[in-house]
Amino acid sequence: MNDLRHSCAHLLAAAVIKLYSQAKNAIGPAIDNGFYQDFDMGSVKLSETDFEKIEKKMHEIASGWSKFEVKEVSAKQAKKDFAWNPYKLELIEEFAKEGKKITENNPGNFLDLCKGGHIENPKKELEHFKLLSLAGAYWRGSEKNKMLTRIYATCFPTKEELDAYLTMLEEAKKRDHKKLAKELDLIVFSELVGAGLPLYTPKGAVLRQEIYNYSRQLNQKIGYKETALPNMNRAELFKVSGHYEKYKDDMFEVKSHYTKDEFFLKPMNCPQHCVVYASRPRSYRDLPIRFSDFSVLYRDERPGEINGLFRSRAFTQDDGHCFCREDQIEKEFTNVLSVIDEALQSYGFTYWIRLSLRDPKTPEKYLGNDAVWKRAEGKLRSIVEKSKIPYKEVLGEAAIYGPKIDFIAQDSIGREWQISTIQLDMIMPGRFNLSYIDSDGTSKTPFMVHRAIIGSERFIAILIEHYAGKFPLWLSPVQVVIVPIADRHADAARKIVDQLQDEGVRAELDDRSETMQAKIRDATLQKVPYMGIIGDRETEGGNGKISVRTREGKDLGQQKVSQFLQRLKEEIDKKI
Repeated sequence: MNDLRHSCAHLLAAAVIKLYSQAKNAIGPAIDNGFYQDFDMGSVKLSETDFEKIEKKMHEIASGWSKFEVKEVSAKQAKKDFAWNPYKLELIEEFAKEGKKITENNPGNFLDLCKGGHIENPKKELEHFKLLSLAGAYWRGSEKNKMLTRIYATCFPTKEELDAYLTMLEEAKKRDHKKLAKELDLIVFSELVGAGLPLYTPKGAVLRQEIYNYSRQLNQKIGYKETALPNMNRAELFKVSGHYEKYKDDMFEVKSHYTKDEFFLKPMNCPQHCVVYASRPRSYRDLPIRFSDFSVLYRDERPGEINGLFRSRAFTQDDGHCFCREDQIEKEFTNVLSVIDEALQSYGFTYWIRLSLRDPKTPEKYLGNDAVWKRAEGKLRSIVEKSKIPYKEVLGEAAIYGPKIDFIAQDSIGREWQISTIQLDMIMPGRFNLSYIDSDGTSKTPFMVHRAIIGSERFIAILIEHYAGKFPLWLSPVQVVIVPIADRHADAARKIVDQLQDEGVRAELDDRSETMQAKIRDATLQKVPYMGIIGDRETEGGNGKISVRTREGKDLGQQKVSQFLQRLKEEIDKKI
């Protein structure tokens, strides 16, 4: 599929350059579910209304293409061929300095700089594509460079696959968590506060707290104890951990009026947990030692990359770190695997595992030497194989300090998300000189396991879209709305609300001077799971009854309040 989409990126470049003489193509890689192509459009301002014209030209060009002919050329020849394109010239210079091969391809009437990876028959295979959206993107990802025009698109082998994907995208638009969060009064995004800094309303805070309370329950099942850590640290902490060297540009610096020390808002909890571990002597009998934390974390995301809760500058993570002996690693991973499985099932996801490994071609991105990495990767591979869970190995997705197991979950409309993670760290404990006294009296360095059961608040965005805002009862900010038909029923309705609230149910009274139908419609639009109607029949004889409707419009008939309460409790307990 990557070869198909990468080939289609060349086709898009050919069409844009044919239509717009000022255009210069930069890069166009395949990505998840599609591809993009970056362009310097000169003075031309593209809009999505231009897509139909570009797609038509793409079909015209593809009809004349044959097999991609790839040939190696000298840097001198490549510079001559692409003298008109400064972006290609920069890449050619870079490849030449690094001693890399320089290759060009041409499927018939469009020469491009490319290392390969193409389909065999573009005339036949490049038929089912769609341009999707426009965005701005800095050349090479640096704000110091020119802003280019990025066209996102997708391509599939068959029309049926393309149509299914476009239908899914339409459904995803309806489920956009930013839109639903506003409609359901869950989250506020404000430029006055700052981009990427979400504000949770009371309803949103209930949803957030329910998710983290569940993670806390799962933490307790496997022996994690919660810490409370400050949100900023001296730079020295991150110099020891290695994050200062590898991650400094992504951290927020904090200035003090009273000290010249360098401070940063923390982007992760692991260095602080290392300090807590190091605060007292440890014996092999003490291990494993497990810490969890729900502090707010901060990362300095680029403005163009901020996207609601999917990519924010402030977020909370159900974070955890375990310090253990080598003989305890497998059990620790197995324990975390079990609670992640329980969580993903409770939230209604199917999943597979990605074994994320270091890319040996870019060792500068990681801490530690080859021997340490081979040992760590072998350990994780063995654990995953024993788990019998379907998995794939992916190079380049490891953390800077070690390989990891990432859980890729599929949502209700077929999209895949990386949610949970378990990571083996054989680097950081040594950097902090962590130790324990082993049974033979010698000092040893513990292993460190990083894990997150559901990850960060990005998971809340995924859940909003997964459920389309129709949360299961246990997660719903408002679980029941009680609707009195007339003013004379208000007192009875208020008593029922009090009774439900006393039993821990999140119930609200809608005693507005609106019609019953309007109140039911509003509760349905707010996706409240249950509505209880109180009228003459329900209050007659003081028999404590209620007529129950669901948000789907199903009439459950009259029930005793005690009977309805029992139903609610069972549904909440079972997380259904």
